[in-house]
Amino acid sequence: MGNRYLEQMRAGETLSPAQQLCMTVQLSIPAMLAQVSSIAMQYIDASMVGHLGANASGSIGLVSSTTWLFGGLCSAAAIGFTVQVAQSIGAGKDQQARSLVRQGLVATLGFSLLLLGIGVSLSSGLPAWLGGEPDICPDASRYFLVYSLTLPVTMSNYLTGGMIQCSGNMKLPSFLHVVMCLLDVVFNSLLIFPTRQVWGFTLPGAGLGVMGAALGTSLAQLTVGIILLGYLLAGPQVLALRREEKLVFSPQQLKRAVKISLPVGCEQFIMCSAYVMATRIVSPLGTIAIAANSFAVTAESLCYMPGYGIGTAATTLIGQSVGAGRKDLTRRLAWLTTGLGVGIMTVSGALMYLFAPAMMALLTPDPSIRALGAAMLRIEAFAEPLYGASIVAAGAFRGAGDTFMPSCFNFLSMWCVRIPLSAFLAPRMGLQGVWLAMCIELCFRGLLYLGRMKGRGWMKEKL
Repeated sequence: MGNRYLEQMRAGETLSPAQQLCMTVQLSIPAMLAQVSSIAMQYIDASMVGHLGANASGSIGLVSSTTWLFGGLCSAAAIGFTVQVAQSIGAGKDQQARSLVRQGLVATLGFSLLLLGIGVSLSSGLPAWLGGEPDICPDASRYFLVYSLTLPVTMSNYLTGGMIQCSGNMKLPSFLHVVMCLLDVVFNSLLIFPTRQVWGFTLPGAGLGVMGAALGTSLAQLTVGIILLGYLLAGPQVLALRREEKLVFSPQQLKRAVKISLPVGCEQFIMCSAYVMATRIVSPLGTIAIAANSFAVTAESLCYMPGYGIGTAATTLIGQSVGAGRKDLTRRLAWLTTGLGVGIMTVSGALMYLFAPAMMALLTPDPSIRALGAAMLRIEAFAEPLYGASIVAAGAFRGAGDTFMPSCFNFLSMWCVRIPLSAFLAPRMGLQGVWLAMCIELCFRGLLYLGRMKGRGWMKEKL
C-alpha cells in the first residue's frame, strides 16, 4: 500500500490528507520497528554484560560515545548516496539510481576502511584518555577494537538498508533488524558466558565476557549484512544491478554526495565528540555513575528510536516528493511526519517516566545503578516531545538535501548549551546535573528545528 501511494505521488496524482497520513504511517511503522530492534540489540548486550558486574558494564559505557561517533560517520557517508537514490526514483530516473548504488558501494567501502584503520590505532589508548579507571580499561579497549574491525560491515548495512528503504521498501530492512536481534541473543549467549546449566540443559559458552558481546553483535550484523547486500544487488526491485550497466563515477553525483554527507558528517562529529566530552565529565563521578549513565542512555534510546524511524520515513517521503517536483506535498508531508513524531515521543516520554525503574531493572541487577539510572530517565522524559521534533525534522531536511543548517543547529545546542551546562552542574549536582543539562539542550534544539521548518529555506535544494 505504501508503494502504491508513492507511485501516485510520483505520477503527479492528488493525494487526500487521509492518503498522505496513511502513506506516512505505512512507511513509518516498519522503519520504527527497525529502529526499535536496533536499540533492542543494545539492550541485549547491556543486559547480558550487566550480569557480569559494574566493571564490565562500565567498560562498554566508557567507549560507547566513541562508537556512536564512528557509527555516525558511517551513517553520514551513506546519506549522501541514499538521499540521491530517493530523489532519482522520485524523478523516474531508475538507471541513475542504480548508478548511485554502484558508486556508493565503492566509495563508502573505501571510507569505512579508513575509519577501521583509525579505530584500530586508537583502541589501545582510548579508554585511558577518556578517564576510565584502570580496572575497566583493558575490556573497554578490546571491545572498541572488535567494533572498529567491523566498521566495513556497519557501513554496508547503513548504505544497503538505507537505499532499500529509500526505494519505498521499509518491510525487508525492518524484518532483518528483528532477525539481527534474535541472532544477537544467540551469539551473545554462546560467547559472553562460560558453559553453564540452564533449566537442566548444558548450554555451551566461550566465556569471553565483554569481548564476547562485541563479537556476538558483529556476527549478527555480518549475517544480516550479507542478506541486505544480496537483495540490493540481485533482488526483484528497481535498484538491482544490470549486467549491461557498468560502474562509472559521475563527478557531479559524487560532488553532490559529498555536499550532502559532509555537513552530516560534521554534525555527527560535533554531536558525538560532545558525547565523548560528556563522558569525560561523567568519568570523575565514578564507575557507578558511568554504568548508570550508559544504561540510562540505552534505556532512553528505546523511547526515541520510534522518532528516528519516522525520520527515516520522512527522508524517503520528502526525497521522492522533491524528485517528483511535488512542492505542494513536500511541505505538508514534512509537517505531517514531524507532528506524528512529536505525538509518539510524547507518549513514549510519559511511559518512560512511569516505567523508568522497570526499564533499568532489565539492564542491571545492581540496585545502586538501577536507582540512579531511573532518576536520570525521569529527568529526560520531559525533553522527549521537542527531541522528537528535531529528529523527524532532520530526516525531512535530509530528504530535501538540506544538511548544512541542521549541522549548525546541533553545534550550537551541543557545544554552547549542553557541554558548558554539564560542566557547570556536574560538580554541584552529580550525574543529575549532566542529565538536566541534556534535557534543557534537547528542548532548545527542538525549537530551533521547528523554527527552520516554518521557513522555506530548507526546500531550495534540487535534484
